[in-house]
Amino acid sequence: MQQFMKWWEPKWQGFETNHPELAKWAYQIFYFFVFSMGVTIVQYLFFTFMPGILGKELAGTEFMWPQKELNLFGVQFTWSLLGYNVLYDASGAVLIGGGLGYFISYETGSFIAQCINFPLQRNITFKSHGNPAYQAMWYFIAWVLISLICNGFNNLWMPIASAYVAPAVYNLLVTFITGGVSMIIFFFVFKIIFPEGEKH
Repeated sequence: MQQFMKWWEPKWQGFETNHPELAKWAYQIFYFFVFSMGVTIVQYLFFTFMPGILGKELAGTEFMWPQKELNLFGVQFTWSLLGYNVLYDASGAVLIGGGLGYFISYETGSFIAQCINFPLQRNITFKSHGNPAYQAMWYFIAWVLISLICNGFNNLWMPIASAYVAPAVYNLLVTFITGGVSMIIFFFVFKIIFPEGEKH
């Protein structure tokens, strides 16, 4: 590792000197991606294990708003902006992975991931010295809006996926599709709320 760093550091310093703006973008994209992938793993663990911990009572409790009945690819389900369908097996028994239990798990995992992500992105990726309370407020607003977008999008394909794929694959799809959409939007949100070099 030391040999690699000896080889890498002068090359990176030369690149920074010759292409400062491009180097800044490369640095930010690299750390943004690394931290985002890290919190994506945190979210996946919540999505996978927390619904089981919360149990079938919450998994069988419907929580959806607004509700619109849809039928896509032979799967009938209720679309919503908030909440998830209750999932049933072929015999009609409630499955873990839907309903209020999944909604709580999803939002808890997503919120905790953002609590980890915020200081890492602010202090390391974007090296911003702006007002943390102001930045946290805009970060929270962005998270709520992006969550609504992702929830609405997820609720179009998740009921179909749950009918055809195993729960572990289903949770991977939820994690990476949601994470991918969120990452793209969040990067440009961060560029706005974390201006580099801003004074306290």
